[in-house]
Amino acid sequence: MTTSIMPGCEPFSASGSRHGVLVLHGFTGNPQSMRPLAEALANAGYTVELPRLPGHGTTVEDMMTTDWSDWSSAADAAYEELASRCDRVDVVGLSMGGGLTAHVAEGHPDVAGLVFINALVKPPVQELRSGLDDLLAAGVETMESIGSDIKKEGNKEASYNATPLACAKSLFDGIDTVWSRLGDISAPTLILSSREDHVVSSDNSEDLARTVTGSVEHVWLENSYHVATLDNDAPLVEAHTLRFLEAVFGEIGRAHV
Repeated sequence: MTTSIMPGCEPFSASGSRHGVLVLHGFTGNPQSMRPLAEALANAGYTVELPRLPGHGTTVEDMMTTDWSDWSSAADAAYEELASRCDRVDVVGLSMGGGLTAHVAEGHPDVAGLVFINALVKPPVQELRSGLDDLLAAGVETMESIGSDIKKEGNKEASYNATPLACAKSLFDGIDTVWSRLGDISAPTLILSSREDHVVSSDNSEDLARTVTGSVEHVWLENSYHVATLDNDAPLVEAHTLRFLEAVFGEIGRAHV
C-alpha cells in the first residue's frame, strides 16, 4: 500500500533552459519548505527538480523505514537524471539538504555551483550521539519535532510532529562521511546562514567556508531562524541564489571561450 503524500508536500519539477538546478529539502521536512525558492528559480528560466526524499512528506512511520543511504541515493539519482538533460547543474540544499548537497558534490566533481542554506555538514558533539544511543537502547523511537524553526509570525513548515531517532542516528553517520570529504569540494560555493538558528549551529557554515577548496561567498541572514526559505529573509535567499547562479554561469561561459 502506497503512503499518501501530505497536501502541499509534493515534489516540484519545471522545464526551462539547459541550466539545471537540483533543490534539496531537510530532515523530517519535505518540498514545501523549498518550493518558493524552486518556483523562483523556475520563473527565472532554469530547469528545476525538487524531489521528495524517501520517507518524507508522508508519515513518521514511513520515515522510520528509511535511512541516509535512501536519502543520499535519491539525491544522487536526481542529480544524474537532471545532468542527463542539462549542460550544467547547480545544487541548492537546506539543512540536511545542505549535507546532501555536499554529498552530491563530493561524488560528482562536474557540479557547476553549490548553495548551502543553514546546512548540516558537521558531525554532532559526542554527548548528543551518546544520548541518542541511550534513548535507542531504552526503546525510545521518537523525540519532539525539530521542524518549523521560523521567526516570521504565521509562517509554518509542514514538517513531522516528531523526530525518529534511528533516522537521526543514520543522518549523523552519513554526515560523518560528508564531513571527512569536504575538502574535495572545489565548485563555486554560496553559503547562506542565519545568525540565530535553533536547529543547526552556525559553526557548520563557518567550518564549511573554511574547508571547501573552491571560491566561497558567505552571507549572514539577520532576520530568520533555521528554515530561512520560509522566513523573513526568504526574498534575500532567492535574490542571492539567483545572483550567484548567474555569476557562476558567467564564469563557466568565459572559461570555455
